Amino acid sequence: MDYEFNGLPLHVLLVHFVVVVVPVAALCTLLAAAWPAARRRLGIVTPIIALGALISVPITTQAGEWLQARVGHTELVAAHAALGTTLLPWAVATFLVAALQWFWFRFVNAPDARFAPRVPGRTARRIITIALAVVVVVLAIGSVATVVQIGESGVRAIWTGSFTQNPK
Repeated sequence: MDYEFNGLPLHVLLVHFVVVVVPVAALCTLLAAAWPAARRRLGIVTPIIALGALISVPITTQAGEWLQARVGHTELVAAHAALGTTLLPWAVATFLVAALQWFWFRFVNAPDARFAPRVPGRTARRIITIALAVVVVVLAIGSVATVVQIGESGVRAIWTGSFTQNPK
């Protein structure tokens, strides 16, 4: 596939979407875990945003591999490419947990829950809710930190040696 749009490498365009949608998915998942009003308002939107992040990450990575084959090989580009491959597991986990959390609060742990009788007791539901919240916090921190590391390495790969403090 040709990862070019209007003469620009598609990776350069797609990366902006990933840099926004992955943290937004993490934030929405966190809000849904911690704030019932936000959970009700966001509803299915949270797993949909996380799905958008999940779909965009491998496309952006493939576009980056296409671009990497067309730029000069440097240690900084290689480091960025290596880090770029670490985001997909975070995106998969964020989507799965966002979908699981939506299902949990929509169908199991809600006042009118359809599957509530199958989950034993209030204490068990509370423990599951707390465990889910802990997983959400870990995933949010991990996915956002990974995006920041990848982005920082990409900026270094592009700008190291090509920026001066003195305008010409």
